[in-house]
Amino acid sequence: MRPLPCSSDMDFGQSNLFGYIEDLQELTIIERPVRRSLKTPEEIERLTVDEELNDIERALYLLSSGQDVQGTSVVANLPVLMRQNPAETLRRVLPKIREVLHVAGVEMQLTAAVSFLTVLQDESVSIHTYSHSFLHIILQNLEHRDAGVSNAWLETLLAVIEALPKETIRHEILNPLVSKAQISQTLQSRLVSCKIMGKLANKFEAHIVKREILPLVKSLCQDVEYEVRTCMCRQLEHIAQGIGTELTKTVVLPELVELARDEGSSVRLAAFETLVNLLDMFDSDDRRQTVLPLVKSFCEKSFKADESILVSLSFHLGKLCNGLYGIFTPEQHLRFLEFYKKLCTLGLQQENGHNDNQLQLQTLEQEKKYISVRKNCAYNFPAMMVFVDPKNFHLELYSIFFCLCHDPEVPVRYTMAISFYEVAKLLNSGVYTIQKELVTLLQDESLEVLDALVGHLPEILELMINGGENSGSESKLLSIPDLIPALTTAEQRAATSLKWRTHEKLLQKYACLPQIISSDQIYYRFLHRMLTIILTNNVLPVQKAAARTLCVYLRYNRKQEQRHEVIQKLIEQLGQGKSYWNRLRFLDTCEFIMELFSKSFFCKYFFLPVLELTHDPVANVRIKLCYLLPKVKSTLKIPTDKHLLQQLELCIRKLLCQEKDKDVLTIVKRFQKRFYENDLLDQEKERQEHLLLEMEQLEKEKQQNEGRSANINDKIFEKKRRDSKASSMLAKSMTLSSSGSSSGTSTGKEDKKSKLVRSQSFSTQALHPKYSNIDKCSNKSSATGYTSSLSGMGKGCMLSFSDDSFRTRSTGNSGNATFSSSSSLIASRNSFNSADQKSNGNKESQSRKMSIKNRKSNS
Repeated sequence: MRPLPCSSDMDFGQSNLFGYIEDLQELTIIERPVRRSLKTPEEIERLTVDEELNDIERALYLLSSGQDVQGTSVVANLPVLMRQNPAETLRRVLPKIREVLHVAGVEMQLTAAVSFLTVLQDESVSIHTYSHSFLHIILQNLEHRDAGVSNAWLETLLAVIEALPKETIRHEILNPLVSKAQISQTLQSRLVSCKIMGKLANKFEAHIVKREILPLVKSLCQDVEYEVRTCMCRQLEHIAQGIGTELTKTVVLPELVELARDEGSSVRLAAFETLVNLLDMFDSDDRRQTVLPLVKSFCEKSFKADESILVSLSFHLGKLCNGLYGIFTPEQHLRFLEFYKKLCTLGLQQENGHNDNQLQLQTLEQEKKYISVRKNCAYNFPAMMVFVDPKNFHLELYSIFFCLCHDPEVPVRYTMAISFYEVAKLLNSGVYTIQKELVTLLQDESLEVLDALVGHLPEILELMINGGENSGSESKLLSIPDLIPALTTAEQRAATSLKWRTHEKLLQKYACLPQIISSDQIYYRFLHRMLTIILTNNVLPVQKAAARTLCVYLRYNRKQEQRHEVIQKLIEQLGQGKSYWNRLRFLDTCEFIMELFSKSFFCKYFFLPVLELTHDPVANVRIKLCYLLPKVKSTLKIPTDKHLLQQLELCIRKLLCQEKDKDVLTIVKRFQKRFYENDLLDQEKERQEHLLLEMEQLEKEKQQNEGRSANINDKIFEKKRRDSKASSMLAKSMTLSSSGSSSGTSTGKEDKKSKLVRSQSFSTQALHPKYSNIDKCSNKSSATGYTSSLSGMGKGCMLSFSDDSFRTRSTGNSGNATFSSSSSLIASRNSFNSADQKSNGNKESQSRKMSIKNRKSNS
């Protein structure tokens, strides 16, 4: 259909008019299927379901009377039903699904296979319940006539086998497999049996596999259909891993040798790939006597009669050469190396005996095959370097490396770009030999090649600088003269393309350049370019990548003047730029600066310019600033930046008072709340810290006081002990003096003894009642002045004083206070006597009268 011209160019001639009518008819034809796809009221009524039905009833209704699309939706929703109500789903819904699947279409079958696998993975039911309810449905649909459906159910079964117990596998899967693997069964049944046996080999012991599975394996390896032989051959790898090395050598290897000579090319290809994958399981004798002759035969036939194996041979050649390295003779080693070199240039030059006309007759399929071969050779290049030894790289493989890096096909160069880092690591100190190829790939016209190379560009450049032939960094830089132009060219080509992800990745990797080239080179060739990208590019991820890389360059810049210039440009062109988009990028740049630089650097140069954006006329800028405020506040150091904190609080107060945008206000309030909550939390933490210090101080003082009290108690105890010893000695001396003196001694000694008893009675505040007569005796003796009554009651008092029981009690009750020292006893005695003589003058006459009466009554 031709495009309709605009109204000014339309020609309403007869011929043109009929052309426009035809165009309009074509438009109506296009619209007709849309009209036909609309549902009629009857169809809508038939698709409508009662909303009052629960999930189980709705599922049963849709499976019974709904359309296929509705039944498919129920099957897709089966895992959800199993999670919500497993019992009812198993009892009512699953039997209905089993019934519907017999006549279901391909879409419902594929959906059911996926849903059954999801139920297993969700573990909605136990594995016993799952095998009882779901396994039979899976096995019934394995031999579906549609190959896609059959493969879907097979994938589900293989996943189920991993979880099933051995007994269930034996009875439900292995025993029926014997009959299904017979040649009388269908091709699809035998293919399914091959894949199942490969899975079962790892589930049973070796002797069970040998007895029950290996006979079936041999039978299927000799099947009449090449598809079955190919499928079984690819499962021999799994079977070999299940039965071990010995059985692999005696059973699997002979089968592989026979299949490698099969008439079917796909069978030979499967045998070759299986042989390569099982190479580690064969000993050196098997490799030398069996594997090596087969590999040589494959290589010889690959260019002549069996080009079908050429692609696979080129893909596995690196693994094959290194696996057989120990048994190669020098001649065989050289032959395989030459074979690899031949594959690397396959299709790039005319073969012997071919002319230009014959080359033009090459089919497109053959050209694709040759490209795949060279791509596989590029993939295997690091492995072939190990095979040759990196020391011989320049002599043996450099020419091939050069050809692959300059290959006319992008997939080959792309693979070399991916492998470049591995090659550089293997070369180590000889990495300088591939510097030109690095520059070539950086300048490649395909961005896919550049994207593949950039993935490990920092590591490659570091190897180039540190592992090169020269020793000094400056001399190493001179060894790659075209590196900086290649890097700038690559960035410009990525910037002009539509693949912004490649451009972003490139800018991120360019952050490694301060470790590679000098500060001046970065400043003049890359730094200003990053600023230009931030200002002019329209892709946000690219701008952010450029901003971060610019901050890295600024971080490692060695000249203060250049740093100040860049900072000033950032503030003027971004922070104070006319476009709000630039001001947003300024905030992104400030975030990177806070990440890469110190807090003091940010506060010195960017803190106040950031706060100025609180007055920005665009709400989005203020919103982004408000989100950044917590990080801005975290850069402050109190009390050094106290004035900046005051500026921040002033800006917040202004926003709270003057802000009209509700989104900005919400974010500011949230920040303010968090701001003060954090301050309160910090104050609480500080209070708890001070409290812990105070508690520690109190505990120290308490321990000191306890130590002092312990010392005081020790001193008091020692003093009591000394006083007790002195009092006991004094008591003994008084006892000896009282017992040794005669009855005719002077009255002064008796007077002293009586006063001592009286002082003793007063010092002990509470005495036993049976010794209360001592007070009476002392009073009477004092009243009579120790004259005539001393011969009567005084003798009784002296006897009571000398009694051992009284001495013990008085000492035990009053402690050392009674007999503290001889001076205290004398002082108390003298004071008591003087006070008694002065104050009791009137009582002496009464005492005399009472004593006379007592004497009369006694007489």
